[in-house]
Amino acid sequence: MSPHSTPPRLHSAPSPRTDTLDRNARNARLRIYLGEDKRHGDQPLYEAIVLKARQFQMAGATVLRGTLGYGRSTRMHTTDVVFSEDLPVMVEIVDSEDRIMKFVALLAGFTDIGLVTCDEVRVLLHPPGLTALK
Repeated sequence: MSPHSTPPRLHSAPSPRTDTLDRNARNARLRIYLGEDKRHGDQPLYEAIVLKARQFQMAGATVLRGTLGYGRSTRMHTTDVVFSEDLPVMVEIVDSEDRIMKFVALLAGFTDIGLVTCDEVRVLLHPPGLTALK
């Protein structure tokens, strides 16, 4: 996530999902909070989670980098500290509630996750006919 980091190894794209988010179904937003410096093997933890979500064909995932935050330790993580390497990061995934709950079970293999939350969301717009980029 730093300006000098290498781009993620995206591998080939899985086949596009044939279903879409149902505006009338129970959909959910999963939020995974962690530190930017956390790793899973040789890659950043946030990247490993997004790649797992992509492999599992979740509807979408986004990584958000915070400028200030604290967690269980109550130690502040901030951009005000020069060369801070443990800024807060949140991975957000939206999909059907069923798919979200199945994906959460896959997170057991990832250590160093700070907090995982899930809340119901109302999908207002999810245009059909979008094609996946390869």
